Amino acid sequence: MKKPLALLAVFQFFFICLLAQTGTLPAVDKSPMDMSYYPGNYPVLKIQDKITEPLLARIIYSRPQKAGRTIFGGLVKYGELWRLGANEATEIEFYKNVRIGGKKINKGRYTLYAVVNENSWTIILNKETDTWGSFKYNEKKDVVRAVALVQKTDVVIESFTMVFEKATAGFNLVIAWDNVKATLPVTF
Repeated sequence: MKKPLALLAVFQFFFICLLAQTGTLPAVDKSPMDMSYYPGNYPVLKIQDKITEPLLARIIYSRPQKAGRTIFGGLVKYGELWRLGANEATEIEFYKNVRIGGKKINKGRYTLYAVVNENSWTIILNKETDTWGSFKYNEKKDVVRAVALVQKTDVVIESFTMVFEKATAGFNLVIAWDNVKATLPVTF
């Protein structure tokens, strides 16, 4: 039984190598997809089966690169709707009810958008999911619009990044790119 399995594994390896050489595998995306959890060590805890805190939130987004471009006020136009990343619209999922901008948000999955200005960002949670970019954005499906705190950073962040950080009454969604960091408080 072990010999047929080993032979199958070798065959699969050579088949994948052949595909890679013939160019039929897709190239690496210029804006790769990423995921962040809160709490941040959730996947590790789950693997080790020592979960002390339940999973509260997850965000799935694509990470475009600065690549020498002017980001805010250039690539991302001030005052216009932005999908918060690249490719598919960014999605956030809450595993319990939370509050954003003082409004109760039911547990579930939402699409995130932003309207970026120099000194403030409006973060939008929308109930339309599984969308590409912001092309089919429908304001009537907004769940909440909340102002995110914005500050300049001392360093330039090359890859668009979204992470969660612990806060006194819940957690913050931190969005950082170029020399800007926006923080959206999420409370319980």
